[in-house]
Amino acid sequence: MAKAALQYACSECGYSAGRWFGKCPSCGSFGTLVEENAEAVAKAEPRPLLRLVDVEATDAERIPTGVPELDRVLGGGLVPASLVLVGGEPGVGKSTLLLTALAAMSANRRCLLVTGEESVAQVKLRAARLGSAGEVEILAETELESVCATLEAEKPQVCVIDSVQTLYSAELGSAPGSVAQVREAAGRLLRVAKESGIATILVGHVTKDGNVAGPRVLEHLVDCVLQFEGDRYHEHRVLRAAKNRFGSTNELGVFEMTGAGLVGVPEPSELFGRTAEGEIGSAVACTLEGTRPILLEVQALVAPTDLAMPRRVATGVDPKRLSMIVAVLSRHAGVALGQADVFVNVAGGVRIDEPGADLAVALAIASAARDVPVKEGTAAFGEIGLTGRLRPATQAERRLEECAKFGISAVVVPSGVSAKRKIACHEVEALRAALSAALDTSGKTPA
Repeated sequence: MAKAALQYACSECGYSAGRWFGKCPSCGSFGTLVEENAEAVAKAEPRPLLRLVDVEATDAERIPTGVPELDRVLGGGLVPASLVLVGGEPGVGKSTLLLTALAAMSANRRCLLVTGEESVAQVKLRAARLGSAGEVEILAETELESVCATLEAEKPQVCVIDSVQTLYSAELGSAPGSVAQVREAAGRLLRVAKESGIATILVGHVTKDGNVAGPRVLEHLVDCVLQFEGDRYHEHRVLRAAKNRFGSTNELGVFEMTGAGLVGVPEPSELFGRTAEGEIGSAVACTLEGTRPILLEVQALVAPTDLAMPRRVATGVDPKRLSMIVAVLSRHAGVALGQADVFVNVAGGVRIDEPGADLAVALAIASAARDVPVKEGTAAFGEIGLTGRLRPATQAERRLEECAKFGISAVVVPSGVSAKRKIACHEVEALRAALSAALDTSGKTPA
């Protein structure tokens, strides 16, 4: 009998090779290749082919989770037989959020929680704090074969695995959480979910860089990847979709951690868009996250530097885009920033990815540099070009409606915005004109 071939897989990136290397050829990590047995490939029979025109696609009804913010990010709810991966920092609230969703869904559906990190008594204590989770069925098990057999026998409609890194298969010699174990667990759970029609949610650990731990194939296998962000020492959390086969990846869910668990924030603009009257270096941006317009406070600090290379520090904004905005301000708006450190922060820990917030970032920096506040009740949105010209942002009408809803009296926008006017708009062509329209220079001559 031929000896089984050996494979060596990297515990960091999942790269596999037929022999051992001291340094992984893929990610460059040292000492991360571990031995795993390669299974013998059985001879398979050919399968009949189908044409897409002959396939009958039935739209399965989504399962509402009972948490509106989670449903928004998922695209309307859980899709039956789908596999969802939820990742986030330790203590951010992943288990609390999913137990809250299971408690709501268990009212009219059979829900199962497979816990590998906590005992049944510990989950009971959390459920008692959240309330109304008594109908959720629970299984404390880490052996992959037992978990899959239970799912195939019981066939709950919704199942949560907390977490996938704790599952292990006795057929593999590696430790739980290794690349081989995580890959095997995800593959088997995917097969069970598709064959039995179980909507399965996997809780995943993250590395120190914030990425989901385990092989990259884990994110390729699942149908949806959700990232739960936020500081564990602050009360607000943000849920984003990094991948979604059944919906948009631009939606944003906002939660607040309370003594009774996570509570959705239906109006994040009221929470993140507040500014103090007469505060220097603060501007309100109206950004778009998926289908939801949000008002965000952008803060800036400009201070003289003693360094040969001034610092450009961004929190919540792309650092490269911040450097571009600073260069355009210096070249086309007459704001001298060559000998100053520039710090920009988005209040509330929210991250801005769209270019429509460029104008608000520029207003905050100019306000801090010239030591004059932005006019009270003023917001802004628009994209800044390298020539100093402003370009209109998408869905301007929805942004203006959001500004009018929360008491914004005037909005600085690029010229050419075609929308029904429900609020006073200052249309400007260039960045220099936008600064003149938004900054409150009464009583002080700007530098």
